[in-house]
Amino acid sequence: MRLTSTRPGAVRRAPAALTAAAVVAGLAMALPVTTASAAGTLLSQGKTVSSSSTENGGTPATAAVDGNTGTRWASAATDQQWIQVDLGVSAAIDKVVLNWEAAYGDGYQIQTSADGVAWTTIYTTTTGAGGVETLNVSGTGRYVRMNGTHRHTGYGYSLWEFQVYGTPAGGTGGTGGTGGTGGTGGTCGTDNAAQGKTATASSTENGGTLASAAVDGNTGTRWASAASDPQWLQVDLGSSQQVCQVVLNWEAAYGDGYQIQLSPDGTNWNTVYTTTTGAGGVETLNVSGTGRYVRMNGTHRHTGYGYSLWEFAVHTGSTSTVPPVQGGGDLGPNVKIFDPSTPNIQATVDQIFTQQESNQFGSERYAMLFKPGTYNNINANIGFYTSIAGLGLNPDDTTFNGDVTVDAGWMQGNATQNFWRSAENLHLKPVSGTDRWAVSQAAPFRRMHVEGGLNLAPSSYGWASGGYIADSKIDGQVGNYSQQQWYTRDSSIGGFSNGVWNQTFSGVQGAPAQGFPDPPYTTLDTTPVSREKPFLYLDGNDYKVFTPAKRTNARGTDWGNGAPQGDSIPLSQFYVVKAGATAATINQALAQGLNLLFTPGVYHVDQTINVTRANTVVLGLGMATIIPDNGVTALKVADVDGVKLAGLLLDAGTVNSPALLQVGDAGPGADHAANPTTVQDVFVRVGGVTAGKATAGMLINSNNTIVDHTWIWRADHGAGVGWESNRSDYGMQVRGNDVLATGLFVEHFNKYDVEWFGDRGRTIFFQNEKSYDAPNQAAIQNGSVKGYAAYKVEDSVNTHEGWGLGSYCYFNVDPTIVMDHGFEVPDKPGVKLHDVLVNSLGGNGQFNHVVNNSGAPTSGTGTVPSNLVSYP
Repeated sequence: MRLTSTRPGAVRRAPAALTAAAVVAGLAMALPVTTASAAGTLLSQGKTVSSSSTENGGTPATAAVDGNTGTRWASAATDQQWIQVDLGVSAAIDKVVLNWEAAYGDGYQIQTSADGVAWTTIYTTTTGAGGVETLNVSGTGRYVRMNGTHRHTGYGYSLWEFQVYGTPAGGTGGTGGTGGTGGTGGTCGTDNAAQGKTATASSTENGGTLASAAVDGNTGTRWASAASDPQWLQVDLGSSQQVCQVVLNWEAAYGDGYQIQLSPDGTNWNTVYTTTTGAGGVETLNVSGTGRYVRMNGTHRHTGYGYSLWEFAVHTGSTSTVPPVQGGGDLGPNVKIFDPSTPNIQATVDQIFTQQESNQFGSERYAMLFKPGTYNNINANIGFYTSIAGLGLNPDDTTFNGDVTVDAGWMQGNATQNFWRSAENLHLKPVSGTDRWAVSQAAPFRRMHVEGGLNLAPSSYGWASGGYIADSKIDGQVGNYSQQQWYTRDSSIGGFSNGVWNQTFSGVQGAPAQGFPDPPYTTLDTTPVSREKPFLYLDGNDYKVFTPAKRTNARGTDWGNGAPQGDSIPLSQFYVVKAGATAATINQALAQGLNLLFTPGVYHVDQTINVTRANTVVLGLGMATIIPDNGVTALKVADVDGVKLAGLLLDAGTVNSPALLQVGDAGPGADHAANPTTVQDVFVRVGGVTAGKATAGMLINSNNTIVDHTWIWRADHGAGVGWESNRSDYGMQVRGNDVLATGLFVEHFNKYDVEWFGDRGRTIFFQNEKSYDAPNQAAIQNGSVKGYAAYKVEDSVNTHEGWGLGSYCYFNVDPTIVMDHGFEVPDKPGVKLHDVLVNSLGGNGQFNHVVNNSGAPTSGTGTVPSNLVSYP
């Protein structure tokens, strides 16, 4: 924890400030001279305030509006941070005073908003001087924001006080937003808004094919790019406009794959049209969106040449407006909310379970949310696509004198298909003293307090293949019993019994000692980097989403010692995605600066959901499911800081997608160590419901990304299953550096299940089964190597480390198939694997080695693992 009293900036503050007179003199030089005028009333003090982040629990946003210059707000140590105050009513703003701590911003904007969503900049600087900055401004809004763009120090932004002065508009709260009651309205104009405007491009073929040639109105001149993918051409319309049509007049070298994108600033892009079957010639595209910048973003060339356009025309609406997407609202019909006085709670819970117990590939989704309080005589059986959670800030705020149960009666005591469900943020007092959570993959148990034991096996003690616990306190013993593998992170347990093949712990108080392979325990004292999953909670009567703070070398829960560290974001800053939502609306919400809260449901998207803003939260409830309909990537995150993705199931559509999730651009970009993107309980499925296809499940390109609990699954059962019918070559490919995977489950892909290109990657716990349905040895032949490794680290990597890694084979179509090894890594001093195993399930296929040419082969039909304690 960084304390003000020991921080270098605080030590320097007295000489930097000197005296009040010196501050005033410095400001006279730093700021433009303005005519003196009567300032309005101080409006911000004591009002509701929020921020993009906080440094720690001692520097909350509220400290900047409490009137106390001895307390402060401080952000995370990255650019693109903000603090905003809700004045309660709309006001005419005439002055803003920023009283900076030593860690100040030299680049920032002062912005106003009617609704906390759409922002107007009324002051901007790149030469802020720190100290006390008094800014005479002119604007109107209910919300006022300091939007930091560049820090002067290596720390975050830090304000002793953020003061807003002005005159309230009679307490009416204003009219809000741009308004509008209809759709796009108006008609699409015929004038080319792009002609003669400033155009830029990713590249040009030569000096005779400049970007400007595509907007000069001359069809005898053209822009042409370099001969590679991707490439882009963009035009600045000069002001934000409603775009209704784009016309591409291609030369013979055209793009058959491209996107039309809009942006308010030339940085954050919203895709309004996408295709992989462009026909060339003159293409007239009807679109809908607002932006100052318009871009053709080419993704695939039809020829061996570059992209070439005679003209790039943009048409705008004559009187059109786009109503802003509104944040907040209700949580929809599939979120069931209870309080202790709700009648017939058990009957409602039982009704949902009866429907969902065996509903493995159905479309129904539910979240059962319990307000803080005590609930008696509850036994909540949890079936498919059902999440149960408390709505307190702390698990102990919501107490069950009862159980949250998963068993396997629907499958005659076999728990190996108990997927896609979750329990979070509850305090359980089990009736028998022990709760039962008999699950396999994609069934997280997070932020739970069990005042008793936890049994991970079905009541029959039949097969089970899980699983994952994080940020939980189990007072009694965790009974592993028949669980083949299990990962527990940053928790506290009273003990752990038994082990089958691979039981891994990191940062767990009470974990058993390191013992692999007998007993099969892999135990790390701490987790190197972690940040717990965001969650919905009630603050009084207001719904908010809490985003826990990043921890380094964590051990134990993040909630057991007082208030949890992190940030609260009001629901008004989320677009609540419900049935009927379109990808265009979702992207518009993101472009406005809203976060996303997906309510339980299945959402088909015809364009990629593009997350481009740092610190955006995308949270799903009740296993909310996203399906791309036309071969697009379902969800893409730009190479920015601190995006938080959680609680989603990405399900492949019948047209092949290049990936279902992409984090970052084509290659490693910026360093995000201070504020990494996290991917938590985001699950991928290819097949099972239909014959889905995707080249890869996840592409992790951003540096420092944390992938915390995922199951990336090419289906081995269900509908549309076959070696080619639900083809997917790669489960997860990692190109970012310093990526950490904690709880990595990846199964059944046609080639590499995990392929790692980035340097300094780490994995704590890996579970894998190779594809069951390989038709013969030739189908999986990898050059001279028999089979594609489950976990492949490319030869270019110099440093990589993994702990608790297992791969199993079950080639039920051709049991004679042999894999040379389960793990393939370069032989370099910095590449190390610990506690690794391979296993043949019932003798259906075999492994010759564990890692490269090391480790004994599997043999026979006894399902006995071949273990390797370390490699090399």
